[in-house]
Amino acid sequence: MSKLIGEYTAEVTGLMQTIAKEEEENILKAADLLSDKVNEGRLINIFGAGGHSAIAAMEIFWRAGGLAQVNPLFPVGTNIITAGPTTAKVTGLAPYILNFYDVNQDDVLILVNFYGLNIVSVDVAIEAQKRGVKLITVNAHKFAQKVPKDFIWRHPNKKNINDYADIAVDNHVPYPDAILKHPGIPEEFAPTATTLTCFTLNLMMAETIRMIKEKGGTPEIWVSNNIPGCDEHNKPIHDKYRHRIHHLYPVW
Repeated sequence: MSKLIGEYTAEVTGLMQTIAKEEEENILKAADLLSDKVNEGRLINIFGAGGHSAIAAMEIFWRAGGLAQVNPLFPVGTNIITAGPTTAKVTGLAPYILNFYDVNQDDVLILVNFYGLNIVSVDVAIEAQKRGVKLITVNAHKFAQKVPKDFIWRHPNKKNINDYADIAVDNHVPYPDAILKHPGIPEEFAPTATTLTCFTLNLMMAETIRMIKEKGGTPEIWVSNNIPGCDEHNKPIHDKYRHRIHHLYPVW
């Protein structure tokens, strides 16, 4: 095994083990809340705010082996795909985002920003708290603390999303995210945030599915669209939630 492959593998798997050990309590608390909301007939709303953080919402939405009742928030301009121009650094959009996706009192929102200080993510956290939305945050706590309060791309109130959380889960992304070094290259390279955050969310969703069943509910789970029988299994679920989940669309 090459030196870099070995180093990256060891570091990332070590961080994943840290998440599994140190975040278990909060992950289980989050799953308990999420499973209750699903059994009440509510959706699991998730907003991956800023740049690549939208990948976190993509990871658990309409996903093979994933729960059907996931409503992702993909407002234009807040991720790298639709940032033309970016709105991820604009204050005041949160009420419009939550209104558009029907996130209101007693709903639950998983708010993901890899590092936790993105402007629109903090704005949404503030608005969620105002509305009485139950807020689960996923971000790098130590990373957010390390970024200076006067950093130009912080929210004007200088806070992090986990400051507003009912349940705050740490993805343990190290500062400055990338972890590898090589002689003659001044910058660190090979990022960790996507892998660690998606891993954290999959732990949370696995426990949520288990708890839904154990509390008397029936988890509705997508199967891969690339295996025989997928349409027969998935289409009834799709048709049930198409008019409640904004980004579901017909593929048949």
